[in-house]
Amino acid sequence: MIKIEKINRQDRKLVGEFVELPYRLYQGVPQWVPFMKVDVRNMLDPKKHPFYEHSDAQAFLAVRNGQTVGRVAVMENRLYNQVQNKKVASFDLLESENDLDVIKALFGAAKEWADQRELTQMIGPKPFGLGDGYGILVDGFDKRQMMIMMNYNLPYLPRLMEEYGFEKEVDFVSCQIEISKFSMPEKVKRVAERVLEKGTISVRGFKTRSELRTVGKEIGEIYNKVFVKNWEYYPYTKREIETAIENVILFADPRMIKVLMDGEKIIGFLFAFPDVSRAIQRHKGQLNPISILDLLREAKRADIVSVNGMGVMEEYHGRGGNALLYYEMEKTVKSRHFKYAEFTQVAESAEQMRKDLITLGGAEVKNHRVYRINI
Repeated sequence: MIKIEKINRQDRKLVGEFVELPYRLYQGVPQWVPFMKVDVRNMLDPKKHPFYEHSDAQAFLAVRNGQTVGRVAVMENRLYNQVQNKKVASFDLLESENDLDVIKALFGAAKEWADQRELTQMIGPKPFGLGDGYGILVDGFDKRQMMIMMNYNLPYLPRLMEEYGFEKEVDFVSCQIEISKFSMPEKVKRVAERVLEKGTISVRGFKTRSELRTVGKEIGEIYNKVFVKNWEYYPYTKREIETAIENVILFADPRMIKVLMDGEKIIGFLFAFPDVSRAIQRHKGQLNPISILDLLREAKRADIVSVNGMGVMEEYHGRGGNALLYYEMEKTVKSRHFKYAEFTQVAESAEQMRKDLITLGGAEVKNHRVYRINI
């Protein structure tokens, strides 16, 4: 019989069980990259995670014969529901053994929690904050996940979800390009070079993390404006943006973060990150001075770069802003010894960008699916 435990953040034993479950499920799986343990603990703690400033969440464990066999966190994102005029619950941090009864027990509890709040639909996985991954992996199980920017699971999980009754909401595809074969069309280069010659729009780079911090708030504000039409949009709060920027800084090489400027105003951005997955794996999700030093070393020898975040304000689309962004993207991914560039989690609703990546020689290597179910 499966028992459901409601997580109380002050119960260190249950929180520990929640955090540690994936280490048993993915033991010996080389493609899995653990989340930072401190990040998962913070997601469960209203005193530490900015999500709880406007919303609520509850985590559950599934236990059988004294052993943890599944987990999930269900959320009521009130800000999202208010902006989108919906009554949706979301979920994240889902893990389960290969057992439909575990899924039934977990989502039975999650649905009950959501129903008490008069929510009518459940969608997920959707992250607690900016920069984390969406969806359940449905294709690309042989590929290592891109750091903590996406989720990893074994092939049985999407099957269990669909057997339970979940249906597809949206897919997020990740494309990989071999950098030696990556070449921007001449037309794009010419447009970008003309934009730079005019001098109205320029590109700003960064040399240090402290320099990057000084514009973090502005980048966050532009992020909110650029993605206002996305299906998952809600305006991230000041503290959510600050938290995301600190996470970005942890994994970033500042020289690979670029912003587009119109005079003194930021109008677009490009986030590229050396893949430090191997260092995260080595330290099993622990964050301390030794692991941070190893992350920095791994960034210098990584052979894959992730492009995970790029956009230009809509009013600059016809003024060469997009061309300049792609121009900078090519220079950025070719600036180091990288062999591959991965464009991480591009929503299928971003039709033009997906077409552009295929035109540039990108191959779809991973697909993450966000599911929905009525409550």
